[in-house]
Amino acid sequence: MHSHDDDDHSHLTDIEARVRALESLLSEKGYIDSASVDKIVQTYETNIGPQNGAHVVAKAWTNPEFNTWLKNDATAAIHSLGYTSRQGEHMVAVFNSADTHHLVVCTLCSCYPWSVLGLPPTWYKSPPFRSRAVIEPRAVLADFGVEISESITIEVHDSTAEIRYLVIPERPENTNNLGETELAKLVTRDSMIGTAVLDKLSATS
Repeated sequence: MHSHDDDDHSHLTDIEARVRALESLLSEKGYIDSASVDKIVQTYETNIGPQNGAHVVAKAWTNPEFNTWLKNDATAAIHSLGYTSRQGEHMVAVFNSADTHHLVVCTLCSCYPWSVLGLPPTWYKSPPFRSRAVIEPRAVLADFGVEISESITIEVHDSTAEIRYLVIPERPENTNNLGETELAKLVTRDSMIGTAVLDKLSATS
């Protein structure tokens, strides 16, 4: 097991603690509204960050050369799109298929690919998810409303400070007429962690 980076531990780092303290002070003095700050954080958590990963996924779906590059050297492929991380971790892309589903967890803390997924969701850091995802991944996925057939193998990947994983979900059916930009809009953050699957579109989509 690789050592984990303190920057990503579930407890507050010095910088995070200072940010929290500063936010509280400014809020008490009436300079900022905590609700507004929460809204900004939510935007980065569910919108801006995951858009980067969605771009990577859509490009892998539509560009065979990039797809191969992503499989062989995800770090370089992702960096080529301008998405780099301050942690400098090695990225690995794992591809869902008809017979394999991938799930990403960090059992010791909350190592997470910020550069492509933005802020980690609260549940990703929770002890129940971190422990159960390895022991009973099928049950955990069921908790997320994802029923994986017994005929499909579930592979669990444990992120570390040195290696982060990005799940490339299967391309939804009936999307051959969509371009890269349109496809990226279909990709969700949870599908790139492995706690969701993408529904096929109707034939008229």
